[in-house]
Amino acid sequence: MLGPRQEAQAALFYEFSLEDHVPQDHLLRSIDRFVDLSSIRTHLSGFYSHTGRPSVDPELLIRMLLVGYCFGIRSERRLCEEVHLNLAYRWFCRLDLSDRVPDHSTFSKNRHGRFRDSELLRHLFETTVARCIAEGLVSGQRMAIDASLIEADANKQNSTPKEDWDASVIDPFDAPRAVREYLETLDEAAFGAASEVQPKFTSHSDPASQWTAARKGPAFFSYSDNYLIDTDHGVIVDVEATRSIRQAEVGSTRTMLGRVKARFDLHPERLIADTAYGTGPLLGWLVDRKIAPHIPVLDHSGRNDGTWTRADFEWDADKDQYICPEGHELKQFRRNYSDPNRGPTGKGVAKYRGLKLTCQACPSKSRCCPNMDFRSITREEHEDARQVARDIAKTKQYDISMKLRKKVEMLFAHLKRILGLGRLRLRGPCGANDEFLLAATAQNLRKLAKIFPAPQQMRKA
Repeated sequence: MLGPRQEAQAALFYEFSLEDHVPQDHLLRSIDRFVDLSSIRTHLSGFYSHTGRPSVDPELLIRMLLVGYCFGIRSERRLCEEVHLNLAYRWFCRLDLSDRVPDHSTFSKNRHGRFRDSELLRHLFETTVARCIAEGLVSGQRMAIDASLIEADANKQNSTPKEDWDASVIDPFDAPRAVREYLETLDEAAFGAASEVQPKFTSHSDPASQWTAARKGPAFFSYSDNYLIDTDHGVIVDVEATRSIRQAEVGSTRTMLGRVKARFDLHPERLIADTAYGTGPLLGWLVDRKIAPHIPVLDHSGRNDGTWTRADFEWDADKDQYICPEGHELKQFRRNYSDPNRGPTGKGVAKYRGLKLTCQACPSKSRCCPNMDFRSITREEHEDARQVARDIAKTKQYDISMKLRKKVEMLFAHLKRILGLGRLRLRGPCGANDEFLLAATAQNLRKLAKIFPAPQQMRKA
């Protein structure tokens, strides 16, 4: 027997509360406890006019953006639809049932204007980091750094080979926003032409992006998302967008460490990274600042013919010489050579060599220099810092650090697979930086919500 037909009847009055219809264990309830937007209006006060029609509340826009990045809603059109229909999203955004959701075009107008001019998204991210520090999730003793490739909104069909690309012929007044940003960053190694690495192709729509085949597959245009995290709970303490080249990624290390020192007074005891960061200049920079580099040394002095490598020779700092396994001295010759390849390189690299007569009579010549009359060794400018890193690599703490480094990789996996940030929607260096800042903010908020969930309340009978 069929039951009665359910028919909707109009009513004069409704008693409806969003608070009662959002589940107590909903993720947004836990996130809402850690979202502090009280300083936004003060931060943006100088970017709004005192006359004219009232604008859309900036706190509403930020809350909607946080919803989108926390739940992987990549389209702002879809975000507006989801906030319109989802009661939990409305509750988080402080919207009543009858309140109108802003149009998707509002985000673009504010992002390219007052949000970017005021560095609001950087301010929002740092506010979240400060909350993580206040909750005891960041000690600042051990930090890890890494970079991940994020595909740019560009394709090869709309690009130019490097031999045909000339930035000087571009008219900045007739160029798109992303191209103007590229022209403004030409003197920066992070995005512009200051780097020695010249891309094989340059995109017309986003020339600051890097053409790369680092994933061992089809090449694509990309940006690098650089994370500096505290290894205690995997909190992201800083984020930086760069070109997808090693020089720019390694250079971001100094930028981020300097920034967390200035903003939060965090100075790590050790820095953990992979081999890409094991360059001499960076290791020297870390050692000078009393930061222990738990980083594999990037060393090209190894040999595959079975002969002795530079590591087999003992360095005598007092006498400025190397001692070979047979006990012979290798010294740096300072006289002038007609052949520049035999003397000092002028690039911060010193050459040390043994005596020809000594090497010729040595019983271990076949294991040392079988094809040369004497053995020579080059010593780079930051070799002392390299040796510090090599000594650290022999400790148990180093083994622990290599396991902790996986926390950075886990964050990148979460970023791409859960939050859906495998490809950028915005173009240009500023667009990439905006997306990375919002994504890192969302990840930190989800971390806080996971560790400190909202207390469960009993429903009224």
